[in-house]
Amino acid sequence: MFETLSDSLLSAIKTLRGRGKLTESNMRDGLALVRKSLLEADVSLPVVKDFVDRISEEALGEDVMKLLDPTEQLVKIVHRELILLMGPVDHSLHLKKSGLSKLMLCGLQGSGKTTTCGKLAARLKKQGHNPMLVAADLQRPAAIDQLEVLGQSIDVPVYVDRDCKDPLKVCRDAVRKAEMTGVDVVVLDTAGRLHIDQELMQQLQDIDRQIQPEQIYFVVDAMTGQDAVNSAKAFNDSLELDGVILTKLDGDARGGAALSVKHITGIPIKFIGTGELTDALEEFHPDRMAGRILGMGDVLTLIEQATEKLDREALLKQQEQLMKGEFTLDDFRNQMSQAKRLGSFGKLMSFIPGIGKITQMMNEANVDGDAEMQKVGAIIDSMTPAERRNPKIIDQGRRQRIAAGAGVQPNQVSDLIKGFLPMQEMMKNMSSMSIRERYQAIQGMTSAIQKNPAGGFQAAKVGTGKRLTNEEKKDAKKEREKERKRREKERRKK
Repeated sequence: MFETLSDSLLSAIKTLRGRGKLTESNMRDGLALVRKSLLEADVSLPVVKDFVDRISEEALGEDVMKLLDPTEQLVKIVHRELILLMGPVDHSLHLKKSGLSKLMLCGLQGSGKTTTCGKLAARLKKQGHNPMLVAADLQRPAAIDQLEVLGQSIDVPVYVDRDCKDPLKVCRDAVRKAEMTGVDVVVLDTAGRLHIDQELMQQLQDIDRQIQPEQIYFVVDAMTGQDAVNSAKAFNDSLELDGVILTKLDGDARGGAALSVKHITGIPIKFIGTGELTDALEEFHPDRMAGRILGMGDVLTLIEQATEKLDREALLKQQEQLMKGEFTLDDFRNQMSQAKRLGSFGKLMSFIPGIGKITQMMNEANVDGDAEMQKVGAIIDSMTPAERRNPKIIDQGRRQRIAAGAGVQPNQVSDLIKGFLPMQEMMKNMSSMSIRERYQAIQGMTSAIQKNPAGGFQAAKVGTGKRLTNEEKKDAKKEREKERKRREKERRKK
């Protein structure tokens, strides 16, 4: 998500680092790169122009120009302008306190509208509501079947009338049945088209006028880029939308639609779809998304997802063992299993500040984080309970047996053990620390990774059987030398 934009923006800002004070000349060069980054990410041209003009105006202000290292301030300005570009957002569904609430979803065919209806119903059910899905998309033959399957998977009733050809009548009958059966929210899955036409708009306007939904959401595929923004504008002109749900954002590395839709249409993005599963619907937070784009991570979303998706009892059990200073390969394996619930390795890393450089180096070296974690899991599974409790007993013979069982090379088993033993020692040390001391220790590790990404990359290769090349070692040495000079320079200034 936003991978290309993030890399380009950070590269543009990086060109200004080390130039001393900002001047109109070097700012012009940097902003030209920012403009190019946004256009390549398929951000609308009027949006790019306004965005760059505002950054230029603030960055060339007297307060920023006086700073010795103005690039940090520039990052803050870009961060703030990104938030203003995408927000503010009201995440409330504006449901009635009593009686039946109606939510209407519309969009073009292929946007993921029907799947989003299921995700929204699952979200409502988790919040304690009693939702019902309504199959009012009579245009696409498989839409009704798809909605029924989704309803069964999340245990939510689906109103279907296969004999009726009038979507308005289907909605009216569904509302009547919902009122009689104790349902408190209906989610209307309306028809889509391959393109916008008058018949479609008239049909949706009729449903809106007679059913009077509390909220109307436009579901749009993020991968369609500027077409997504244009479609949202056309639908809003006819229906007065309350929000946009952007789907398939996990598959779009550019993100131009997310940055353009609010500015062009005035409609906020309320939710984003980040996967196929019914729980892959997130609230859209402009401040958190801006942080991800600028490589600042998104710890709040990570905490929220962990609270929702992780096994609470298993986590408490692991916490008890850590408090005793116990941390085995079994515990490590369990933590890996828990982490998988939060998504792919790349998605998980994107939430953590300072890790972006490591994942970038892994991508450049063709290291697949998910595949490597799978290998680590296979190695641990091939060990006996005694070996998992105390990996120090693993000699050459045991190493050969474990490697054969996991389908890896013996040196990969050795790498895993070498990487795990310091981690085990660190966990034991942290068990005796206060919460504040643990936080400081984690901050120290994150800072070390930011200062020496190659070192972190080397740690990420543990268990993969891959060594740092001579070129990578040279790069790591250069990074360390660069950091040493920077600190020396700062010390002299002070």
